[in-house]
Amino acid sequence: MNVIDRFCHIYSDITQISPDDLATIYGRDVVFIDPITTHKGIDDVKRYFENLLGQAQSCKFDISAILPTTDNDAGVTHCVSWTMHLTLKTGNKYINVDGITQLKVVDDIVVYHKDYYDLGEMVYEHIPLLGYFVKKIKTRLAK
Repeated sequence: MNVIDRFCHIYSDITQISPDDLATIYGRDVVFIDPITTHKGIDDVKRYFENLLGQAQSCKFDISAILPTTDNDAGVTHCVSWTMHLTLKTGNKYINVDGITQLKVVDDIVVYHKDYYDLGEMVYEHIPLLGYFVKKIKTRLAK
């Protein structure tokens, strides 16, 4: 099983893994970036996932496409298109968000991971008062 297969397996339901399982896909010096923050090194990524796993009742990723890439300045080797289905323990809140991940794989290990998704859809729309205004603004801009 190559690293992309292992990646897909782990992300099929990340609440079924332990943070130590992340070392099967991420290198010791991995750079992991999402719209909120940057994590450097496998230990930092493990702490990030420990926090996420502590809050998530369920977190599954439906991966719709994995596209190998070539000849780019960033060294990105794969782009992964996905939909995340997250149910939080608190309030049994359900969040559904689409995203893209850029991966850089070297020697069958991920050394760079960058997520792109709508932060408003992921976070801001789920904050009671702020969510109302974010949704109103999005509706107005769509006209």
